[in-house]
Amino acid sequence: MTKNDIAVALSKILSSKKEADAVVNKVFEEIANALKNSEKVVITGLGSFNAFETKIKNGRNPKTGEKLVIAPMKKVRFKASKDFFGLKENE
Repeated sequence: MTKNDIAVALSKILSSKKEADAVVNKVFEEIANALKNSEKVVITGLGSFNAFETKIKNGRNPKTGEKLVIAPMKKVRFKASKDFFGLKENE
């Protein structure tokens, strides 16, 4: 499923595809901004997104074998909700 597929599905309940595109873009923009600010994003029934920064680590170029230092970088981790896969705790 793509972002466009989501907008097409939303356009069935909104007034137009253009409005649906705007809604989808705004939702994704807000999620991205929250993650850039290291905030946790929780979407009930789907899961949670958590931004974190990796540590500096040693690595090597597999082609040349040269040792190098891998700089820290931001990554996003997603954890699916138990409801997402139909695995509610009381079942």
